Amino acid sequence: MRTGLRGRDLITCEEWTKGEIDTVMEVALDLKRRRALGQPHALLEDKVLAMLFFFSSTRTRASFEAGMAQLGGHAQFIESKTTQIAHGDTAKEIGEILGRYNDGIAIRHVDWKVGNGYLREVAEASRVPVLNMQCDLYHPFQALADLLTIIEEKGDPRGLTIDVSYAYAASYQKPMSVPISLILLLTRFGANVRLTRPPEFRLHTEFMDQAAGYARASGGSLEVLEDFDAGFRGADVVYPKSWGCLLETDDAAASATISKKYTDWICDERRMGLAADDAIYMHCLPADRGIEVTDAVIDGPQSVVYDEAENRLHVQKAVMALTM
Repeated sequence: MRTGLRGRDLITCEEWTKGEIDTVMEVALDLKRRRALGQPHALLEDKVLAMLFFFSSTRTRASFEAGMAQLGGHAQFIESKTTQIAHGDTAKEIGEILGRYNDGIAIRHVDWKVGNGYLREVAEASRVPVLNMQCDLYHPFQALADLLTIIEEKGDPRGLTIDVSYAYAASYQKPMSVPISLILLLTRFGANVRLTRPPEFRLHTEFMDQAAGYARASGGSLEVLEDFDAGFRGADVVYPKSWGCLLETDDAAASATISKKYTDWICDERRMGLAADDAIYMHCLPADRGIEVTDAVIDGPQSVVYDEAENRLHVQKAVMALTM
């Protein structure tokens, strides 16, 4: 177990060592156990977390607010459009001021080519930890919750075949942050990761190269496939979700037009039948039901999406308790 994490930002898991991430898993399981047993754990009594949202949320807001309350602290919900951020407050000013009012700052800002830079500018000015609730490039808490879920369901990720796949969705062109964070984290833990996507939905070369390096170091692998069915074959974990083809075009309408070429990329019972018999289905939610995944799969016996969503609470509490 690693100590000395007080004051650390979590903007991406890559800035934490594997040993430090192992510590997050250990603490998350301990806090999950304590909550199941009804044992109080007010580790952040009188602490306040500022939660700054530039993008709507369900699980993220609810889990961070609940987590702070369970840890004995308080979470401030701040919607960017209803503050002076909309009229001139800079990232530096937010870091300086919220960092003096609060004990931590959590930010969700997924605007393409803006979000991650904004978080880093706030962090540079802040005297308290900055936590990434999702940006345009990374979703570290989702990836940590996914890792915890895989450990609980399948054991050591080393040697598991995990298919991180694009799937069609009609709702909007979603950020690339989930697949990027997943391939970077799971390859560090020795998994055999498949990135299955149409050619237009590639991820940044720098992230692919980084994940390939992690795979070599950990004894895992990273494979790129462009056949949706092939990604499922023999997989222990399947994680088909939508993201936008943002490296192809910045235009949302053009991206949506490209996406419509792949409306048959839906996770259904036939595709689940291609995976290992005991394979699990994962998704960060919300999923476009009947488009991205069928009800029979997401509500079926192989789905772990609700356990996965619950684990957001526990990993977030672990990081907050360790850093704040």
